[in-house]
Amino acid sequence: MSVKELKTYFISSLKSLYPSKEVLSFFNLLAEKSLGLSRIAIALQPEKQISKKEKFVFDNAISRLKNFEPIQHILGTTEFFGLPFLVDKNVLIPRPETEELVAWIADEAQNENITILDIGTGSGCIAISLAYQLPKTIVGAIDISDKALSIAKQNATLNNVNVNFMKVDVLEFEKSLILEKHLDSKFDVVVSNPPYVRMLEKELMSPNVIEHEPTIALFVKDEDPLLFYRKIAQLSNIYLKPEGVLYFEINEYLSLEMEKMLTMEGFKNIEIRKDIFKKDRMIKCIKNEKTY
Repeated sequence: MSVKELKTYFISSLKSLYPSKEVLSFFNLLAEKSLGLSRIAIALQPEKQISKKEKFVFDNAISRLKNFEPIQHILGTTEFFGLPFLVDKNVLIPRPETEELVAWIADEAQNENITILDIGTGSGCIAISLAYQLPKTIVGAIDISDKALSIAKQNATLNNVNVNFMKVDVLEFEKSLILEKHLDSKFDVVVSNPPYVRMLEKELMSPNVIEHEPTIALFVKDEDPLLFYRKIAQLSNIYLKPEGVLYFEINEYLSLEMEKMLTMEGFKNIEIRKDIFKKDRMIKCIKNEKTY
């Protein structure tokens, strides 16, 4: 089978399930990883023959894509902020809007000698990207999941950065001394992309997200959608330095509720930013010097 025939076969197998541009993107990603062929090489070498073993890789991918498994899981890697990240079912696949949050922090930090804590780190994409972009910083990151922390540690090694990873349940931090044991100084910046999708919004999400990404990192109960934000704000009031900065990625439908909650928790200078799709997606606030 030639590359051209493989491409036709791949697209025809999936065209009823995905938009044509998305299927073509899947093919190009798989071809680059498994065949070592760029899009230009595919165009220049359409008659290049592939082996049965190579075709099997595409057959396997087709089968998994028909079950709506994310292409990132099939490849085992994705790119975030220009860096490679290992991903699997135990961590969220990093999103473009989270890159915007990292860019906001990195731009304002301006490579100063600061300390940063990432809460709910998952794959480590935020913490690792900031450590890479701001080499003078000291970065810590926490998560409740051992499996997520294992992936995050691998990603730190992959990108040659130092991040201090810790297992912590932010909802139980008042009952544990683990933070006091590990965090002997306060932070200039706290950042988090916690679970914020309400169960009522679940039906709006695609099967590849609902069925293949960790529920614990996605969803929050409808009756208390700001649960994680409130707890993290309270923790930040303890572990941020006076005038320290707290950043969140947020639910686009709850920005006003977030602003009200952060005001009640004693934060000031609250700023909401929209993402590239003009949705309220990020928020920044300053710890009040008089708080705690």
